Amino acid sequence: MTHVEDELTSQPECWARAASEAPRFVKVLPAPGERVAIVGCGTSYFMAQAAAALREGAGQGETDAFAASEFPRGRAYDRVVALTRSGTTTEVLDLLHRLKGATRTTAITADPDTPVKTAADDLAVLDFADERSVVQTRFATTALTLLRAHLGLHPDTAVTDARTALTQPLAEGLVECGQFTFLGRGWTVGLANEAGLKMREAALAWAEAYPAMEYRHGPISVSTRGTATWMLGDAPDGLAEQVGGTGALWIAGTLDPLAELVRAQRLAVAVAASRGLDPDRPRHLTRSVILPADHH
Repeated sequence: MTHVEDELTSQPECWARAASEAPRFVKVLPAPGERVAIVGCGTSYFMAQAAAALREGAGQGETDAFAASEFPRGRAYDRVVALTRSGTTTEVLDLLHRLKGATRTTAITADPDTPVKTAADDLAVLDFADERSVVQTRFATTALTLLRAHLGLHPDTAVTDARTALTQPLAEGLVECGQFTFLGRGWTVGLANEAGLKMREAALAWAEAYPAMEYRHGPISVSTRGTATWMLGDAPDGLAEQVGGTGALWIAGTLDPLAELVRAQRLAVAVAASRGLDPDRPRHLTRSVILPADHH
């Protein structure tokens, strides 16, 4: 078993623990009414998108999501939350140092014994969800589970659905597809983005992601026999039939959307295996992006 498979299989236990421990972190996570930005890089950025949409949608305050490198200078926030598995990512550390003394910051990390310890004002440590693999699975979903639980939006069904996602066979013909499109709405747009990234990282697959209502505005033109369109969450009326009419394989999101992401992670590993690739050694990638000073 690869590290990726081992780690993605442990997600139900990680989520249950994060949800139960959420009250411990209430002082360092955003309070209702605060104006908040959530930042990250790669997978963490997509989790930030999901968390920001959830928080604002729950009426807890304006919440933006940015890639750490694209954080707007001079914009005022009550708190900035940084998601960083390794605690060493250059763009995240640069931003935290820039905000020091001006904006309260919290880092959600798997490893507190890294530079993030002093860069952020507050830490939420999920060391039990740390990973050996380059391709991120359980830390990202556990961090999002912590934020869902903090918002009172973590359903009990998420953990049981994740177990289902780990055991249910993938749809027939899915692994053989040559192109994959993931769709989301609201907070699940970030999950769709992440599903597409997993396919590219682990399986070198042609994968895209869009807000579901945007799919008709051009991207549906790539749908044909041998492609797959996967909906995370509830689909807009008529879209399944429209995609079916193209000859593409439609995958409905029947589980909690975060559990659907677990299914997509499994697909990435399965496609990698079918193509003779090692998902633990993704091409051109390292576990954390640490840039020399002159490349910032």
